[in-house]
Amino acid sequence: MGITNSSVSGQFILVGFSDQPQLEKILFVVVLVSYLLTLGGNTLIILISSIDPKLRTPMYFFLTHLSLVDICFTTSIVPQLLWNLRGPAKTITSLGCAVQLYTSLALGSTECVLLAVMAFDRYAAVCKPLHYASVMNPRLCYALSGVAWLSGLGNTLISGTVTLWLPRCGHRRLHHFFCEVPSMIKLACVDIHAIEIQIFVTSLVLLLLPLALILMSYGHIAKAVLRIRSIQAWRKSLGTCGSHLTVVTLFYGTIIAVYIQPNSSYAHIHGKFISLFYTVLTPTLNPLIYTLRNKDVKGALGRLFHRELSS
Repeated sequence: MGITNSSVSGQFILVGFSDQPQLEKILFVVVLVSYLLTLGGNTLIILISSIDPKLRTPMYFFLTHLSLVDICFTTSIVPQLLWNLRGPAKTITSLGCAVQLYTSLALGSTECVLLAVMAFDRYAAVCKPLHYASVMNPRLCYALSGVAWLSGLGNTLISGTVTLWLPRCGHRRLHHFFCEVPSMIKLACVDIHAIEIQIFVTSLVLLLLPLALILMSYGHIAKAVLRIRSIQAWRKSLGTCGSHLTVVTLFYGTIIAVYIQPNSSYAHIHGKFISLFYTVLTPTLNPLIYTLRNKDVKGALGRLFHRELSS
């Protein structure tokens, strides 16, 4: 009833999980806890990477950017999701929807490229250890991070603007919990075949190209590791790459599962839960993965807490 009565001019209806009201209270708690952990964990990584001299390396420079992306990405989605989960009102203003669309698309695209950049950094660390400092010099690090942010901005300006300019003929009911491109273009009342091709090509470039670069980097890393006969060196190489590889698997595994699903009722329902995983849970898991599997981060946390206790 709340959804129907909320269909007012200038607002979109985010159907979300309203077809399963028994889950909404559970999801509210899960999403809220995950969001708080995301904010706390990623802020802590940014903090220790900034103040601990031992973490002022290219790896943690990019990790700081990843944490910032995760904080902003979840913040663009979760507050509205929590508001919609707590009661019958499922609306979002046109301006709010546009901001959410642009922000989440830009940050999601940035993360795709940033993960590829981090894979290149790991390749340089494992395959070019003697030249690592000269290869991953500060100028290159700033340039690569800039490319990641600018690629996300470019994608959202193109795909987001095209999506928002589509005529909808009064259709404002989105079968999702946030404003995203695939759901928004389904509201169009014109032939969207050309738009779908353009978005598919853009997704191919910003999703599969970074993934291909990641796989190439890890292919070279695997060859280098296989040539190593020292068990200690093996462990060091796996420790260097394990956290990033886990994050890549979680992020790409879920996001590809969303975008390659067929247009069926099964995909329609389960796609929302997969989207919930990569928009809410993955940013929560990232700092846990890096702290639990990384001796440097755990050491930095220990030094930080020791310093606080001493003072």
